Amino acid sequence: MIEVRSLTIDYGHGDRSVRAVEEIDFHLKPGRSLAFIGPSGCGKTTILFALAGLLPPSDGLIKIGENPVTGPRREVALILQNAGLLPWKTVWKNANLSLLLAGEYPEQNAGEILDNLGLSTVKARFPAELSEGMKRRVGIARALSTSPSVLLMDEPLASLDTLTRERIQDLFLTLWQEHRFSMVLVTHDIEEAAFLGQEIIVLTERPATIKQVVENSEVGSLDYRDAGAFQRTVHSLREALER
Repeated sequence: MIEVRSLTIDYGHGDRSVRAVEEIDFHLKPGRSLAFIGPSGCGKTTILFALAGLLPPSDGLIKIGENPVTGPRREVALILQNAGLLPWKTVWKNANLSLLLAGEYPEQNAGEILDNLGLSTVKARFPAELSEGMKRRVGIARALSTSPSVLLMDEPLASLDTLTRERIQDLFLTLWQEHRFSMVLVTHDIEEAAFLGQEIIVLTERPATIKQVVENSEVGSLDYRDAGAFQRTVHSLREALER
């Protein structure tokens, strides 16, 4: 589903050029999950934006499906750190915004997804009337409304309290298993990476290169946090980051 070869990304030009990502290679099969983790500012989000078609590589190739990525694509959804809701639009209109921009609303709508995410009773409310956890779920509904084959997430649960974060991590896992999209997660949270990533790429300081790839094949159950394999993966990631 995703193939990345020799990905290199520079910001700026000439003497002001700063290398953010250098010679990254990886691939992700359809329906699998991948997490990136690394030091703050190392280039994790830069890689994600390149996958989303929002940031052109300086060198290298990104392919999704059989096609090189040259810009944003309908089948690729992106969830950012902030839910990104428009404060003057209701939950219903925010959730359907992607479909509206694609010219498919109201024929197709996010109603079923909102129901599945427990938001059916707040469709008429505005973002200011919602808890932070509910705002994040509206952002998830908007991302899933176009039935993407690839879901990209940039620290989507940052700043949430532990219990809310774990509940939404459980939700991501359930949605991933139900819809079978390919999932790429950028996070600074070691346990989040271990809970959601079947494969975890540990990045170096900037410019980001791959320090280590951690296989995490037992991902997939809601009680995985209690498993010995989970604790071993967390330990391996911590060691890799500290090394």
